[in-house]
Amino acid sequence: MTALRPLTDADAAVIASWIDSGDALVLWSGKAGFTWPFDGGQLLDFRAADPARRLLVAPGPDGRPLGHVMLRPDGTPRSLRLGLVLVAPEFRGRGHGEALVRAALDAAFAGPDVERVTLGVYAHNHGARRLYERLGFREEEVHAGSVQVGETWWTSVTMALSRPAWLSG
Repeated sequence: MTALRPLTDADAAVIASWIDSGDALVLWSGKAGFTWPFDGGQLLDFRAADPARRLLVAPGPDGRPLGHVMLRPDGTPRSLRLGLVLVAPEFRGRGHGEALVRAALDAAFAGPDVERVTLGVYAHNHGARRLYERLGFREEEVHAGSVQVGETWWTSVTMALSRPAWLSG
């Protein structure tokens, strides 16, 4: 099991360093309002702007973050939104993303008040979509032309996972 802890001020610059382009920033953050070039101060301002956002990191063997995730209310009763999922470049492709999302879902469903978790993912982010589907998320809505990146419009997909689906494994 991957442990999660709250984001610290020192973590923010580390996480920001994992974003290497404007496209990567949008792929990670969607319409969160971050701007390129991205820096840790933006992440700290984002956290401060809404205390209901739980920005969490998975620490690596040396204590530095190897992953980041956010849980926040999604505006509907008994539901949370999962977002800002990111793994450090040197740890990608080794199962850390799945462990990170599993830990976040365990945290989300830890109390009895959360009945579902939603997320948004871009349609062309096939690896992330496969991961979410493997964990039980199901597509609920497709939003064509959700955001323009350069000359291209990206389509986003809203996915959801219910408590019973998560608990049944």
